[in-house]
Amino acid sequence: MVDALREIPGRRAIDCIVPIKSFGEKREFDFAFKNHVELNERLQLFDFKRGAKISGSGFPTYRGLGARLEWALLNYMIDIHLENGFEQWMVPHLVRQETMYASAQLPKFEKQLFKIQDEDYHLYLIPTSEVALNGLHYNEILHEEELPYKYISYTPCFRREAGAAGSSERGLIRVHQFNKVEMFCFSKPDQSSAVFDAMLQSAEIILQGLNLHYRNMLLTTGDMSFAAARTVDIEAWLPGQNRYYEVSSVSNCTDFQARRSHIRFKHKDEKPEFVHTLNGSGLATSRLMVAILENNQNSDGSVTLPIVLHKYLGGIKELKPV
Repeated sequence: MVDALREIPGRRAIDCIVPIKSFGEKREFDFAFKNHVELNERLQLFDFKRGAKISGSGFPTYRGLGARLEWALLNYMIDIHLENGFEQWMVPHLVRQETMYASAQLPKFEKQLFKIQDEDYHLYLIPTSEVALNGLHYNEILHEEELPYKYISYTPCFRREAGAAGSSERGLIRVHQFNKVEMFCFSKPDQSSAVFDAMLQSAEIILQGLNLHYRNMLLTTGDMSFAAARTVDIEAWLPGQNRYYEVSSVSNCTDFQARRSHIRFKHKDEKPEFVHTLNGSGLATSRLMVAILENNQNSDGSVTLPIVLHKYLGGIKELKPV
């Protein structure tokens, strides 16, 4: 296991992650391939300049088939999770300060969050629907026989972390607003390991259906969120960036969030016990979109679309340059 440890460029020297699984192979190109920003010059799927005009840099707009492809991805992912036994929720995009604290976003990530403050409201835009899903059962005692609760929710996500990198992270790689389907589960302590595996599998099924090469990386303590006890990142290969990028992260937070949120369950007449909470991206679409475009491009600038998305696009099988 020690031999498997390796440092990843851009990470701190003390942080290592362990590759535990891979699917597929890196595509070999017999032509000069392009990154997604270059492909978009002729495909016209996104309009970054108009997004910047509306809101500033880091807020992309999707247009035409780009918008339809984004929506197709979201619907495909939701359908996979529903087949795997998750219940769908639609949650608020603005939450209270105590909701942020309960999910462990505050106080540590205060400077990465967008918020509104005036005489009537003090609310935060969610960086992930994990925040709202965790808050659904704030200060509740859950029914033991109903656990685990397996939830999903699609929301836009808002983060202030964009813009630090160079030209390789242009376009959709790192943005202030992106779309994501989030998995969130409440379980008994003796269930959480199995629930973790089920969440990871649900995310992998999506990537395998899209026929994208990816690897699973087990994070060590120095690289995990302080709320998590176990985390596996799923990283897709992006040829245009010549590196892997995280498209999903699945974490078991055991009872950390439950203690902040006062979420418990009761076994018969025994004293209430804290639940375990688990979260996972299922998945974030922005980098997933990049992976699809860059890995499926053809020499003429067209992009062959994954078969699983055809039915969501009215039978469209290929994106053609304009």
